[in-house]
Amino acid sequence: MPFLDLPLAELRQYRPDVAEPADFDDFWATTLAESRAVDAAVVSTRVDAGMSLVDTYDVSFPGFGGEPIKGWLNLPPGTARGLIIEYNGYGGGRGLPHERLRWAAAGYAHFFMDVRGQGSAWGSGGETPDRGEMPAAVPGFMTRGILDPDLYYFRRLYTDAVRAVDALRSLDLVDPADVALVGSSQGGGLAIAVSGLVPGILATLPSVPFLCHFERAVGMAMTDPYAEIVRYLAVHRGHETQAFRTLSYFDAVNFARRATNPALFASALMDPVCPPSTVFAAANAWGGPMEMVEYPFNEHEGGGEHHWVVQERWLRTFFGDEHAGV
Repeated sequence: MPFLDLPLAELRQYRPDVAEPADFDDFWATTLAESRAVDAAVVSTRVDAGMSLVDTYDVSFPGFGGEPIKGWLNLPPGTARGLIIEYNGYGGGRGLPHERLRWAAAGYAHFFMDVRGQGSAWGSGGETPDRGEMPAAVPGFMTRGILDPDLYYFRRLYTDAVRAVDALRSLDLVDPADVALVGSSQGGGLAIAVSGLVPGILATLPSVPFLCHFERAVGMAMTDPYAEIVRYLAVHRGHETQAFRTLSYFDAVNFARRATNPALFASALMDPVCPPSTVFAAANAWGGPMEMVEYPFNEHEGGGEHHWVVQERWLRTFFGDEHAGV
């Protein structure tokens, strides 16, 4: 995969004018208030996941409209040094609890959220349906309800991601201020969005984030998921203005502007799925302290498992050993 985006020096300075609707804040305040008003309990049930050193809980919490969203919670032995909430990539589900042990092994409480309607494209599956009603769309999730911000699929998913923070904070596992958000690709975009919507997040770690700078991404992307929008607009000529207006309510760049906590971004400079300029657009708009890790010769895998080592070492500066009781 050749370098097809801007030179690195330009990427580091790239701050595009990303459209933001005038009622952006009101839209999200209303959306979240409506879902938070639903009286539904967080249910946490301990399960036997076959692991003697980690306690696993099957968690269900009220997401968009109070609809139940699933997730796995893995707790380390002793006192957790903090809470990591992780969001998944496009098409994947929460899978099985033993698949994600490294954060718990490092001493953190770790919650992995299921993704409504997804979980059948790769991995070990998901268990959360998407109950939203929507008109015809290209196969996938990117164009479901794309002509109306109220109906758009990601309105429900972003709300679920916010409500995951609310739910986990209510369980009194750790200090509510000791919450970090992690995610790659779609998960990275969700982590950015939540950081712009929820106060008091300690740190955010988006890797090769998706859902950033839609207009450039749709024009550059060589593959799905952004190409789903291309195929839709190729058939529905004349829908471009309304589609991009809807997407402006969900562009991670607009949430990044509102985030104030520290962030550790990662970008892969040969990424054909999430073009580097779209990642840098969100990173350079970040409202708090920001660091970027660049992987010059990698595609959408970014830093892979090597990057987790970078992430864990970076997080130690926020979750000191005093949180772990050692």
